[in-house]
Amino acid sequence: MSYYLGIPVDKGLYVSPLRSDHHKTCGFFRGKSGRLYFKDFATGECFAFENVVMKKFNCNYHEALRIIAKDFGFIKGESPISKPVVKQAEFKGDKQTFIQIEAQEFSEEELKWWNQYGITKPILNKYRIFSCRTVFLNGSIFSQSTSKCPSYGYYFGKKEHVEQWKIYYPKRSDYRFIGNISTKTIQGYRQLPKNGKLLVITKSLKDCACLYGMGIPACAPQSETQFISNTILEDLRQRFDKIVLLFDSDLTGIHYTNVLRRKYDFLIPCIIPRRYGAKDISDFYKKYGRKGTIKFIKESIKYIKEWERHS
Repeated sequence: MSYYLGIPVDKGLYVSPLRSDHHKTCGFFRGKSGRLYFKDFATGECFAFENVVMKKFNCNYHEALRIIAKDFGFIKGESPISKPVVKQAEFKGDKQTFIQIEAQEFSEEELKWWNQYGITKPILNKYRIFSCRTVFLNGSIFSQSTSKCPSYGYYFGKKEHVEQWKIYYPKRSDYRFIGNISTKTIQGYRQLPKNGKLLVITKSLKDCACLYGMGIPACAPQSETQFISNTILEDLRQRFDKIVLLFDSDLTGIHYTNVLRRKYDFLIPCIIPRRYGAKDISDFYKKYGRKGTIKFIKESIKYIKEWERHS
């Protein structure tokens, strides 16, 4: 790891050597098997040693192994072409990534920002969304909130006595999330009613909270590319009469909507038409307000009924 990354394998945070960045967003940890990993908290990527080489040299798995074998003199008749590696003491990093926050009261400015999406303070409390004064990553200060760069913590309870957080930086242009939650965690799942006529599967907790404000239960996978497991999906199917799929109206959202509608014929696909200039329901609410969003929802319900007639 140290040989190819050019940094010592130790506790603490580092600037990623694998991409252009100026922020310390990466660190090492050992998995349950004891294997060493390099984690990029900004992108969510997690690298074993061969993945580091694949990323660094833009090569496939077998090419990466050949590079490693050549550099370390494991290929018969070939000597290492690079400098020798100085052996480090064994790294005993934590098996878990620890994220903690110092919470603060929502400021009037922050509440105003959330209210433009129809999300009030009681809704923030229901979905366990916090304003973060300070975010700590593995015991080190990762970020501190400012008016120009606020941070919000989505809390998902504890797993193996470790707090599970997803931190949202809405005003950053890239790497707007960090987290230590499992990719299998379903956002908004704990806030769902026991049953109902309609459930929306969307793509973010903010969209779930926005829909809840209009009386519509919703949940969301961690991304369009990592959908809900068949077990949970079947549970939801038993609890709700209709399940609508509402992803972003960008290319990724449309692509995975088409993939999922072919895989699960009971999902009702719904995309916000591009003429509205809003990629998701919370953006729609911000642009058209509560009255305009309710009108759109009523029109969408007509579409759902029409879709069912012809499906």
